[in-house]
Amino acid sequence: MIVLYIIIAVLAVVIFWVIALYNGLIKLRNRTKEAWSDIDVQLKRRHDLIPNLVESVKGYMKHERELLEKITKYRSQAMKEQKAGETEKLAKTEGMLGNMLGKLQIAVEAYPDLKANENVSQLMDELSDTENKIQAARRFYNGQVRDFNTKIESFPNNLIAGMLKFSKFDFFEVEDAKERENVKVKL
Repeated sequence: MIVLYIIIAVLAVVIFWVIALYNGLIKLRNRTKEAWSDIDVQLKRRHDLIPNLVESVKGYMKHERELLEKITKYRSQAMKEQKAGETEKLAKTEGMLGNMLGKLQIAVEAYPDLKANENVSQLMDELSDTENKIQAARRFYNGQVRDFNTKIESFPNNLIAGMLKFSKFDFFEVEDAKERENVKVKL
């Protein structure tokens, strides 16, 4: 009779552990999805600001036409990838877009009339603020991804997570080493 009680107690502990693990994984997965949605919101804000900024600087920056065209191209590509939910491609494209926007910010500094333009100045400030928010959202998302991936890869959690079909999230990171280099603009 005692053996039966021990078996029942062990089964109860295992069942409660599986339930707690499952609920913990769901919580982490939802927090990770929420963190991605924060990045998504900031990227949309960035995409909405870019056309206004490009139009504002077009007249002043005739020599920077290629840069403006690349910004527009990367924005369109990023918006398509964002709608399609292609996280890896989006991360790469957003990295290239951020690089081009950095070049634009440096180029604006070389045009005193443009720099003094209130509309351009306000748009550049908003873009800079958005870039900071994107960085913060990426750090938060990557922290959530780290926590979730660690939980599903740790033993014995990995046994249950595998059976319940939980899969790893990808980090939002710079894939091209060139994107890590400082922006160089020659005017």
